[in-house]
Amino acid sequence: MADNEKSSNEARILIIDDSDFSRKNIRDILVDSGYNIAGEANSAVSALHISQKISCNVFIIDVVMPETSGIELANHLNENSREEVFIIMVSSLDLDNIIIDSISAGAIDFIKKPFDKNTLIRSVEKVTERLQQKD
Repeated sequence: MADNEKSSNEARILIIDDSDFSRKNIRDILVDSGYNIAGEANSAVSALHISQKISCNVFIIDVVMPETSGIELANHLNENSREEVFIIMVSSLDLDNIIIDSISAGAIDFIKKPFDKNTLIRSVEKVTERLQQKD
């Protein structure tokens, strides 16, 4: 496989959170654990632009963001992506309706902020297992 080709079972992660601190925390944990971060966005609009330019299949999305919520973004990604997407929602809110709405929007996991390193890694491992099962 050429260097510029991406394996379909490789996690290509886009982190979407309006908090610089949260994005950096997620990025640092994942990079330290050997994951490749394809990009970062501070809004749903920015995430959509980035995802049209680079190939992403794993989205870590904050629920509460200005303008467009993470749940609306998750719905849009699931309805309009050319390939299967895997979504992990994160939020400081853990109200039942937000968790239910996240899962209904296609999220495979929901992580409550603040979270520890192992919680995030376990969630991303779930995704990578599903990616590997596809092939």
